[in-house]
Amino acid sequence: MSRVIDSHLHLFNLEKGDYHWLQEGHTPEWSDKNKIRRGYSEGDLSQSGSADIVGFVHIEAGFDNSHPWRELEWLESHCELPFRSIAYLDLTSDSFDEHLEKLQEFKSLVGVRYILDNAAQEVLSNPNVFKRLAVLSDNQLIFEAQLSLSDPGASCALADVMQQLPNFKVVINHCGSPVQLNEQWMHSITRLAHHPECSIKCSGWEMFNRDWSSEQAKPIISFAVRQFGLTRVMLASNFPVSELACSYEDLWQRYLKEMKWKGFEKEMLIFENAKRIYQLDID
Repeated sequence: MSRVIDSHLHLFNLEKGDYHWLQEGHTPEWSDKNKIRRGYSEGDLSQSGSADIVGFVHIEAGFDNSHPWRELEWLESHCELPFRSIAYLDLTSDSFDEHLEKLQEFKSLVGVRYILDNAAQEVLSNPNVFKRLAVLSDNQLIFEAQLSLSDPGASCALADVMQQLPNFKVVINHCGSPVQLNEQWMHSITRLAHHPECSIKCSGWEMFNRDWSSEQAKPIISFAVRQFGLTRVMLASNFPVSELACSYEDLWQRYLKEMKWKGFEKEMLIFENAKRIYQLDID
């Protein structure tokens, strides 16, 4: 089995958390999201397949966006594996400073996410948002950027921010949301890869194609590796959303067996890069 740090997953506690996006009538409007409307804990990561999950990075899952520290409080009270947290933080809210101060009380915190998606250009071009991103940079916190790199305005806005904040640590989520290889996505990847503090996670394939295959994903991942280099690319699950396409065990089977990475490539993509970027203390 290969040691894996899953750098993008979510755990749910429906009794304590909100998770409004899982409810009917809220985006994303997936007809099958009821399949994952249940609790998920660290125990659900256990498997007998090709991956030995030795740590993870928990990405905010809408637990309580009004009090985002509650999610970290819950995680730190029950998780036993080594992990780091990416918390929700609203870049557009007047409560930004107050919420950031509260979040920094938690030892697992390494960064924040505010989903950009179709609003990416508008949000990233906002002067007040830029000031808050600068605060994140000053505090050496990672910003998880979820946006479509097939949108030229979005990718240009992100590149402009990183140009002005050269020490700003950015991790692009879900490989920049490519449905398939396209010229604009490739141009965006090439441009953003020039920023040394920018990394990218390859995950979330099921969000765009429930029938995704390793044959479809491998060329996209390989292009990202060619542009970013082997040290700034990570393979991740997006569990449990990934379960809408395949089991957790099958997902790692696709990454680790079907994609046929060389030994040193695999070690970087599934363990070493996540360990370094997210500051995980794992031997």
